[in-house]
Amino acid sequence: MKAFKLAFRNLIGAGLRTWLNVGILAFILILMIFQYGIYDGWNRQAVTDMIAWEIGGGQIWQENYDPYDPFTLEDSHATIPASMQGEIEKGNLAPVLVTQATIYPDGRMQSILLKGINPDQQVSDIPTAILSGDYTEIPAVIGNIMAKNAKLKEGDLVTVRWRDVDGTFDATEALIVGVFKADVPAVTARQMWIPIERLREMTQMSGQATLLITDQEYIWYGSEEGWVMRDHDFLLKEMSEMIRMKKIGGSFIYVILLLLAMLAVFDTQVLSIFRRQKEIGTYMAMGMTRSQVVRLFTVEGAMHSILAVIVGTVPGIPLLMWINSKGIGMPGDYEEFGMAIAERIYPAYSAGLILSVMLIIIITTTIVSFLPSRKISKMNPVEAIKGKLQ
Repeated sequence: MKAFKLAFRNLIGAGLRTWLNVGILAFILILMIFQYGIYDGWNRQAVTDMIAWEIGGGQIWQENYDPYDPFTLEDSHATIPASMQGEIEKGNLAPVLVTQATIYPDGRMQSILLKGINPDQQVSDIPTAILSGDYTEIPAVIGNIMAKNAKLKEGDLVTVRWRDVDGTFDATEALIVGVFKADVPAVTARQMWIPIERLREMTQMSGQATLLITDQEYIWYGSEEGWVMRDHDFLLKEMSEMIRMKKIGGSFIYVILLLLAMLAVFDTQVLSIFRRQKEIGTYMAMGMTRSQVVRLFTVEGAMHSILAVIVGTVPGIPLLMWINSKGIGMPGDYEEFGMAIAERIYPAYSAGLILSVMLIIIITTTIVSFLPSRKISKMNPVEAIKGKLQ
């Protein structure tokens, strides 16, 4: 305790030099918490949106289905097993049939995915209820990205061409009965949602599906041949990996800033030891061991980070809370990023995040403070009192 009191008194006595180091460390502390909070908040929002709009409690895929390989769509459909029909009727499963198609808005040609889904499904937030009704044309709902790129709006008619199970092409008119907005491009970009029974008639795939979206409470027992369960870990892996890589990329900036701050602390410690040789010699002459003096100067350097934590809370807490309440707006073309990202991202500051950033700065500062302090262990007390380093 005496070492801490003495170290604190020496730091305060150093004046401006101390507060410059403390200010730099406090700035880096706030910046790191803010940036990692943005990544965590983005991840949390993306996971929530993807579960609500796209993956539900998970997805059951036909074994040949690969969303990244359009050539698999011709073979990635099968009759839904009888054991799943009861769950569909209960609303625990929502079958989706996927096929490639082409639309011709205003004479332009655009390739899309035509997806059939039950209008009365409840496992996804896609507004499929508006697909119910007696329409002469095929009723379709599209996402905001699709509407923007194809220049379509509610009430428009658009020609759709597809190929059935035998490879025969056919075409008809589709009526846009709704345009919805979601932050998940996987359900809003380059795809059109129509009643699954209409799509089955069009493609001659009666009773078939490409995948089934499950309810949050659905339990998969893995007993259906030809179908595989894709849980959240699998379906969210790509998103999690992308955010993890962005965290790693952003860390390089903070490593550089932290190294600059540590260089300032290191220089301060070296200068302090050089200018306080007589003080060090006096400590030794009064009975302090070399290790105690080394510990004193190490604690003194480490207290820069402790003071930074204390000082950083004054502007940091209200600033981060304000940002958390207002969020960070994304650029106007954020919809084109091709990933689940909201119009505004709200940071997530967990206790683990804050403590880990604090510990990184405190531990790093302690190590950097100890390195120049080792020279004290080689000093001769008599020479130190004379102000001469050996």
